[in-house]
Amino acid sequence: MTYMELISEIKAIGFSCTYGSYKSPPSLPYTIVVESNDNDMKADNHNYKKIRGHQLEYYNSKKYPLDEQKIEDKLDELRLPYIKSETEIESEGLYQIVYEFQLI
Repeated sequence: MTYMELISEIKAIGFSCTYGSYKSPPSLPYTIVVESNDNDMKADNHNYKKIRGHQLEYYNSKKYPLDEQKIEDKLDELRLPYIKSETEIESEGLYQIVYEFQLI
């Protein structure tokens, strides 16, 4: 799966989604996909298989478990194991939920 395919899947369940950042953010809630690192499989002095770490970031002004469940159900359907973390961005009045996973 590519990050572009992931963005299409997230849009299909009803969330605005883009790569990197919005020039002007859409109305809440919205999501962003970013590449976070690589964990390439290496062999014989070269990168044998590209394995890219990505994050799906969900933003909302309040904690909304139903949205989180929709995203988690989609990631499960796509068979993307993830690590989830949550942060309150007080200065912006937002909650950020981050799902970390790898795309091959």
